[in-house]
Amino acid sequence: MPARPPVDRTTLVVAAGLVVLFLLVGALWPTRLKAGADAVLDVVVADFGWAFVLGATGFVVLALVLAFSRFGRIRLGRDEDRPEHSRASWVAMMFSAGMGIGLMFYGVAEPVAHLVTVPQNDAAPGSQAAAREAMNYSLFHWGLHPWAIYAVVGLALAYSSYRKERAGGFSAAFAPLLRGRRGRGAARVIDVFAIFATLFGSAVSLGLGAAQMNGGLTEVFGVASSTTVKAVIIAVLTVCFILSAVSGIDRGIKWLSNTNMVLALVLLLFLFVVGPTVFVLDLIPASAGNYLSALPHMAFRTGAFGGTDWLSAWTLFYWAWWVSWTPFVGAFLAKISKGRTIREFVVGVMLVPTTVSLVWFAVLGGAAIDLQRRFIEGTGGADIAGIADQESQMFTFLAQFPWSGFTSVLVVVLVAIFFVSGADASSIVMGSLSSYGVDEPRRWLTALWGALMGLVAIVLFFAGGLEALQDVTIIAAAPFLVIMVLMAAALVKDLARDPKMTMPKRRSGDRRDPRVTAVDHDWHSPVPGADR
Repeated sequence: MPARPPVDRTTLVVAAGLVVLFLLVGALWPTRLKAGADAVLDVVVADFGWAFVLGATGFVVLALVLAFSRFGRIRLGRDEDRPEHSRASWVAMMFSAGMGIGLMFYGVAEPVAHLVTVPQNDAAPGSQAAAREAMNYSLFHWGLHPWAIYAVVGLALAYSSYRKERAGGFSAAFAPLLRGRRGRGAARVIDVFAIFATLFGSAVSLGLGAAQMNGGLTEVFGVASSTTVKAVIIAVLTVCFILSAVSGIDRGIKWLSNTNMVLALVLLLFLFVVGPTVFVLDLIPASAGNYLSALPHMAFRTGAFGGTDWLSAWTLFYWAWWVSWTPFVGAFLAKISKGRTIREFVVGVMLVPTTVSLVWFAVLGGAAIDLQRRFIEGTGGADIAGIADQESQMFTFLAQFPWSGFTSVLVVVLVAIFFVSGADASSIVMGSLSSYGVDEPRRWLTALWGALMGLVAIVLFFAGGLEALQDVTIIAAAPFLVIMVLMAAALVKDLARDPKMTMPKRRSGDRRDPRVTAVDHDWHSPVPGADR
């Protein structure tokens, strides 16, 4: 009978204890929690916004260098290992886990917001120049930068787990920088930060999903829009994603991700056909070119010359949100990418989702911009930006096209499945982080983290809604940005000493094992049988 996976009791007790303490404070003193979060957020945005800007762009550069240099041929595993999942399933799982709910929520809302509140303040709202900037910044926030952040963390974790064969999960990737007893203590601190960041980053997704589902139910069935309804939605779907999570990656998550990819394509194709098709076809290549040409300027833009409020509300929030997701998405990408080369991993993780985001924003965002501009010009269209609740803007948009009842229900179903598939993957990752990095943590542990994540989303909704969720996420991401920089340094140090880099070309008949051994830097492995 196989032994049960070990549990890192110290990491579990500390991380879960902090979360429970947070829940108590949020439940008993929600107003004070919101006020404290706002005060800390002001300091983070004002004094450390530049760090998020430089960090996000630095990860893009690092990922591309690793992919297209000689490091790109290193395999994430033994040299003879090959991928466990098909490319289609691989893409579906990473896309569903990484951005599903966000694209559903912001696919319409973000472009029209930038159209009427221009990011650079150098174009008239609603003008053609404003429309170009709206698409540029939408792609900037959902394109290469977030996926490069995920790619670097995913690479470090996959290399550590499958190439170096280290036990210890997330913190094991820091082995080149951590030595001895102090190193083991630091590793546990890193794992606790990773769990905390994962939980709050995922809670934002739960909040966005619940808000948009409430908006859809209001539009289609007349259900009231309120915090209580959103809390009930979170509670019901939390039960669903816990059931999916305990069934494992190969069953629940894989099936849900593949189903959602098909449904999302159906929605996309329908809107492409019934929407402004020719305009969308013109928009795709134009937006790709404009995005790439404007990328250097956008990538290094800070509030030095004004626009701080806009940056903090959009770019800095997004970078912090992506950073908070990295323990979860990076670990999940690592788990489903064993056997791929670094080059294949980076190209797949960065370019495929960026291309999908381009098409998604061109179809939904482009059609929404067309409707909003026609409304501004007085030639028809719809005032999507005038809808106060962003979660309802998607349904106002859908109402302008045929079969709006059907497409609205489809969006609600899509958001629900994205909610479940993303949250159950997050629960498994947090279970792994508190189980020395095992691939299949105990089911009760996965269920525990899923329940705590749902409770955090509910408490923050009552404390201040989506704004409170976003504020706490940015705060949690700030210290984790430093951890990510250290992880990148450890990865580069590891890769420089990989046998493919240091061993001369093998001759015919050479039986030396080219892979890296598991025993390196006195890295700590859990004691066999501990905590069982």
